Amino acid sequence: MDLNNVMGFPILSLSIFLPTLGALVIWLFVRGDNAVRWAALGVSIATFLVTLPLALQFDTGTAHMQFEELHPWISVFNINYQLGVDGISMPFILLTSLLTVVCIVSAWTCIQTRVKEYMIAFLVLETTLIGVFCALDAILFYFFWEAMLIPMYLIIGIWGGKNRVYATIKFFLYTLAGSVLMLIAILAMYFEAGHTFSLLAFMDYPFDFTWQFWIFIAFFIAFAVKVPMWPVHTWLPDAHTEAPTAGSVILAGILLKMGAYGFLRFSLPMLPDASQYFVPFIVALSLVAIIYISLVAMMQTDMKRLIAYSSIAHMGFVTLGTFMFTQVAVEGAVIGMISHGFVAAALFLCVGVMYDRLHTREIGDYGGVVNVMPVFAAVMMFFCMANVALPGASAFIGEIMVLIGTFEANPVYLGMSTKWVAIAAATSVILSACYTLWMYKRVIMGDLIKDSVKTMQDMNMREFGYFVPLIMLTLWIGFYPLPVLDYLHVSVSHLVDQATTSKLAAAALAQAAPVLDAVHH
Repeated sequence: MDLNNVMGFPILSLSIFLPTLGALVIWLFVRGDNAVRWAALGVSIATFLVTLPLALQFDTGTAHMQFEELHPWISVFNINYQLGVDGISMPFILLTSLLTVVCIVSAWTCIQTRVKEYMIAFLVLETTLIGVFCALDAILFYFFWEAMLIPMYLIIGIWGGKNRVYATIKFFLYTLAGSVLMLIAILAMYFEAGHTFSLLAFMDYPFDFTWQFWIFIAFFIAFAVKVPMWPVHTWLPDAHTEAPTAGSVILAGILLKMGAYGFLRFSLPMLPDASQYFVPFIVALSLVAIIYISLVAMMQTDMKRLIAYSSIAHMGFVTLGTFMFTQVAVEGAVIGMISHGFVAAALFLCVGVMYDRLHTREIGDYGGVVNVMPVFAAVMMFFCMANVALPGASAFIGEIMVLIGTFEANPVYLGMSTKWVAIAAATSVILSACYTLWMYKRVIMGDLIKDSVKTMQDMNMREFGYFVPLIMLTLWIGFYPLPVLDYLHVSVSHLVDQATTSKLAAAALAQAAPVLDAVHH
């Protein structure tokens, strides 16, 4: 059954609001912690199943938005409830619904206080995240973008570590500051583009370069904070360190992708001239993230902080590929985001498994874990190798595509040979191997000396179970990425055309067309 065409079935609305509806039912009617856990798991699985037809019924042959919904919302300001997905946004909806299931299962025993509130916060968070990837109205996008802060603030602030208040305030202020600039940019586009908030209308409107310049800066700050890019990255290690395990999973797996998605949805197609102008600046920041932040990761003694800095370095690859304006690089950036959603989430889950047993994240407190947890050691080794972008893992596909696309990029955008940029970015392969394998060696390998480590027990079936889909997806994309690339190809090709076509030149040509026709005749 084609849900895209049958009776206008609102599959996107159902995907967005089913988690919140489930949260409301849990709040009003479900009693008892175990009942709450099972109910939340049922809602998250139902949401994942609802999102599956987005992939099964998706038409890979068109760049047009699919499963569209359009209803008036605030008519006096021409604000609409407008939804739709393309090949770029659709995979992130599935990733969100899958990781929410993983988060709820991973928190089954480690969350013992305010279980109902915790599960409700995660379900509401799922609504806001899916909403971001579906919204085609700028105000609706901004609504979901900002609403995401509330449940995430509560997850870290209530169930986080001892410095959770500091981490939540820092996270909230950084993100809010960038969001204010985003709202100003959206309002500027609204008045300039003829009083519309439609993202599709913004993509077609020829903003002059002055408008593009300042709007790009406002959007850039908002998205750079969320990625996060150097130097506005300092909130992330604190947030990861203090967040509960599932909070770190959703933070690394989904929230970081929202900033890079913003570049793909707003900056490149709407502001192509400004995007091209700022390429050298963004490439420089991306290389700083890839190289410098990798060196910072080597100095960490807390496993969560090390993985957090690793995430910043890997997202530097994403921003680099995004602004190379080549089909291969942009597709590699999207694959890199999807892969990072699996691998970084799994590494934080690995830290959570050990933390549940010893209640410490310090690397020096472990050693010889393989002797008492061999199955866990094998799982963690797999994801450490994936984090290093070993061939056969999904991260390898993303990184090699970004490097190839960077070599092929037009040097005009950079004002220099792109091969040196690619060579500098390729150093991340060595650097990521250094800090990842160093951590693994000190935590997992070696002799069993510490008495506390001797008491650790290997993973149970529940813990192993939530790693299984992440392992399968990491291997699937690593060995056979073609199905995912099929979803991306046409949409990314259209995006690259938008990003490399000057709106100013196109507008001037359109104005000159009648004159040229008259001269021709």
